Amino acid sequence: MAYWLFKSEPNCFSFTDLVAAPDRTTGWDGVRNFQARNFLRDQVRRGDLVLFYHSNADPPAIAGVAEVVQEAHPDPTAFDPGEQHYDPKSDPANPTWVQVSIRAVRAIDPPLGLPQLRGIAALSGMELLRKGSRLSIQPVTAAEWDAVMGLAKSQ
Repeated sequence: MAYWLFKSEPNCFSFTDLVAAPDRTTGWDGVRNFQARNFLRDQVRRGDLVLFYHSNADPPAIAGVAEVVQEAHPDPTAFDPGEQHYDPKSDPANPTWVQVSIRAVRAIDPPLGLPQLRGIAALSGMELLRKGSRLSIQPVTAAEWDAVMGLAKSQ
């Protein structure tokens, strides 16, 4: 099993939206960065756990935990001209963009805000906390996962 952090703007799709989705599950669509796509396509596996991160929030924060329930498959938003993430160059026979499906496991309440995370020594090397890091899909080490889960339990 591996650990990941997936970013979403809460005004677009929040952890609460995931909990409210049918079977608490959704396809993680709209990823249009090649490095993030490669993580989804090549490394994210069924059973992996995900920190659901609200970016562009005040403060940005880890809001919940999800589990990958379906591995990479074509992202249907790439083929639909009515979708925000439509890509006219993407070919259904050889898709450029993929998604995985995730299911909500539990909320982290209160959410773990970015300022709080920055103060945890065990997270000092976490990709999320690196200056200029903007990648929407990020690997999380087992030690970082354990530190975040410990922090969530202590609240």
